[in-house]
Parts: sequence; structure tokens; C-alpha cells
Amino acid sequence: MKILLAEDTRDLNRVETVALEHEGFDVDSVFDGEEALDKMSENGYDAIVLDIMMPKKDGLEVLREMRARNIVTPTLMLTAKTEIDDRVAGLDAGADDYLTKPFAMKEFLARVRAMTRRKTVYAARKLKFGDFSLDSENFELACENTMRLSVKEFELLQTLVLNSDHDVDTDYLLEHVWEGVDNADGETVWLYISYLRGKLKSIASNVLIEGERDGNYRLVTEG
Repeated sequence: MKILLAEDTRDLNRVETVALEHEGFDVDSVFDGEEALDKMSENGYDAIVLDIMMPKKDGLEVLREMRARNIVTPTLMLTAKTEIDDRVAGLDAGADDYLTKPFAMKEFLARVRAMTRRKTVYAARKLKFGDFSLDSENFELACENTMRLSVKEFELLQTLVLNSDHDVDTDYLLEHVWEGVDNADGETVWLYISYLRGKLKSIASNVLIEGERDGNYRLVTEG
């Protein structure tokens, strides 16, 4: 699983990175809020760790911008502040958990593991991209017309929407949509991409799925 760690204190960043890698996580570490947002535009993550006090953009600014972009990746906030108002501000901005410094590394790792176990819970009930909406309660795709999607069609389109600011490769889709399905491969992904392309056309949406078999995919709007 892939983690984005944004912590401006370099020594602590290194300690946290090593601890996460020891747990088996693939870690991208950055040192300010702008770097964190740039990384989110380039990659998909299973969990994000944000320090509140960072240069350029603080953790709360980053979190608000993430959620405004439909990036609903579970996020742990790290703060040296103990005031209740700061914790409430983080949770209101869309944080899933917070941890006050100084903290025990065992607790830090436990919080991250808990977030990655709950990763399927975090999708918003209704997502929008271009001119369509995607309803997670009834698996409906709606534009001028409405169609019901299968479970895998829904999960695939949801993943593309949540990662709409960057290309998504076939391996990422297999890991996140077909996790635990032994016989799924690039042909499986391509088949479901074809299904979704047909359904987007049927609802008269202006959204297209760009990409080729076994390559990267991305949602774009016509015009």
C-alpha cells in the first residue's frame, strides 16, 4: 500500500518514513503543503499523513483543497497543538483521525494501519465529474439519462473519478478494484473500461475515458 507523508521536520519525517517502510508501506515523503498537493496530482494513495504546521500551505489548507478535488483518501493529521479547537478544525476540514505530538511510534503506526483497513468507507455518497453524477447508494450513473452499474463497473468508475487529476495505470486498478480476484488481468480492466465507455455514451455524457489496453486511463471532458 502507498502512503503520502507530509512532515516538514526533516528528522521526524525520516523516522516516520523508515517506520512505515518497515511495516511494508511504500512511502512518498514531502516537506511542505504544496509538494503534498503536487504528489496527489501525480499519484493515488491508500492513506495520507499531514502535519498541520507546514510551510507554503499548512495541513488544513491542503486537506480542504484535497476534499474540494474529490480526493477522499483517509487522512491522519499530526499536530503539536493540543487545543480542542485545532482538533475540531482538522476533523471539520475532512480529517479521519488526528494525533498530537509527541506520540509513540507504535500508536502512529496503529493509526495508519487502521486507516488503510477502512479505506473502502471513505467514498462520498455522490461523486460528480464533468456532467455526470455517480451515486454510491444505488450504483446509478446519471446525466441526461440514468443507468445502473454493476458493482465492478461502479468501483472502476469511482476509482477513476477519485483519481481524476492524474493518469491511473492498469496495475493500480487491479490492486484497488479487483483486489483478491486471482484471474483478473489487463484484459479484465479493458473489458470493463469498454462497458463504461458504452454506458457514458448511453447517458449522453460529455465525459470520455482515455487510455489503451494495459496502459494508463484517465477521465476527460469533451470540448
